[in-house]
Amino acid sequence: MFHHAGGSHLLYRGWAAHFQEDWEVCLLDAPGRGQLQALPLIDDCDALVAYFHEALTPWLNRPFAFFGHSMGSLVAYELTRRMVREGGPVPAWLGISAYGAPHGTAGADGRRHLLPDDELRDWLRNAGGSPPKLLDNDAVWRKFGPVFRGDFKLVDTWEPPRNPAPLPVPVQVFGGRDDTLMGPERLLEWRAFTEDFRGLTLYDGGHFYLAEHRVAVARTIMDAVP
Repeated sequence: MFHHAGGSHLLYRGWAAHFQEDWEVCLLDAPGRGQLQALPLIDDCDALVAYFHEALTPWLNRPFAFFGHSMGSLVAYELTRRMVREGGPVPAWLGISAYGAPHGTAGADGRRHLLPDDELRDWLRNAGGSPPKLLDNDAVWRKFGPVFRGDFKLVDTWEPPRNPAPLPVPVQVFGGRDDTLMGPERLLEWRAFTEDFRGLTLYDGGHFYLAEHRVAVARTIMDAVP
């Protein structure tokens, strides 16, 4: 399970309890946060995908699936594409949450990593999902601001693939009905990026809808993964 920009594995804290006992739920951290705070941040999508590919290789000798939220969806998608290209094991299922299908060019969705601190903090307040103490406390922001800025640089500078072949992997999409950052039209565009589109499931809530629906989302994942 891949986390959002500025986040960590804590996005999915407690989720494992909602899966069957014979499932192993791996809550991943990108370098520079969570359990990997000592490692330098990675602000390039290809580099982060390469990092996760190497880190996960020992675990790919068994059936596995990917679920990503927001930036985590981008990372999970690009990691799946890399696995398909290299002819190795591929996920049995890919879950995309609150992230639109690739289109346009790098920076098509904005340049958040270039915003002044005050504007970036306001943007994050409107998006939700970040505790007020992080955004309102200057000392705390000095610690975590670079994490957000680095992750947004990763997303903003990622070059979408031109005419990519549809993935030979089932793709299922999730989102919040009130998400002002990512509407259902963008989410449904994932239909063109897979040979097996499993549909869009919407839940009440905004961009971080899954905080209130983790039991339902976990059940949907278990029902969907072959």
